[in-house]
Amino acid sequence: MELYPAIDVQGGRVARAPAAHADPLAALERCARAGARWVHLVDLDRAHGRGANDAVTRACLRAAPMRVQVGGGVSSESAVDELLSWGAARVVLGAASAPDAALVDRLLARHGAERLAVGIDAHDGVLAPRGSAQSATHIVARDLARRLRAQGARTVVYTDVTRDGTLGGPDLGGARALADGLEVIVSGGIASLDDLRAARAAGLAGAIVGRALHEAKFTLAEALACVA
Repeated sequence: MELYPAIDVQGGRVARAPAAHADPLAALERCARAGARWVHLVDLDRAHGRGANDAVTRACLRAAPMRVQVGGGVSSESAVDELLSWGAARVVLGAASAPDAALVDRLLARHGAERLAVGIDAHDGVLAPRGSAQSATHIVARDLARRLRAQGARTVVYTDVTRDGTLGGPDLGGARALADGLEVIVSGGIASLDDLRAARAAGLAGAIVGRALHEAKFTLAEALACVA
């Protein structure tokens, strides 16, 4: 299982991080020293429609010695194209755009399944994109995952929106339900090394960890050792 330490950027700084750890480039260096092979970089301002941290994102992608997966409100072909041109190893298409089968087809044809992941934000098994004007849908997450697999997608990032940032534990059952033929990266709620062990035992492809690292529930080195 792959571990994805999250670097969430807001106003040019790492969101929720102590002041001494708020420089995104320094955060990348710490991840590299700990041995991370990937990081998950999110522009929170872009995700919430408050502008964008493009200069910081470009600088991080230029400097990163590991592979960078970029997410957070990425909803268009032009945004995906731009982030990949800046050096992202993989871009996560936001959950609000995941139901657009034609868009997914075009992106897969242009960039391949290795460089595109699709976000599935859900609540009670139903797609519920965060930051969308349509916060809840009638789209069953498992049905969407099946369609994405049939289109040739390989990777999805699954988040139970009620658990994101809560340290309440990840929704491993919801993540497993999507894993038939897909590599599922679970996000939201991871609070302990036991959560990571459970995600690995569930056969998931990866886990994104943010708040637990900021609040020193465990170290990144401990987390990487746990999933190795």
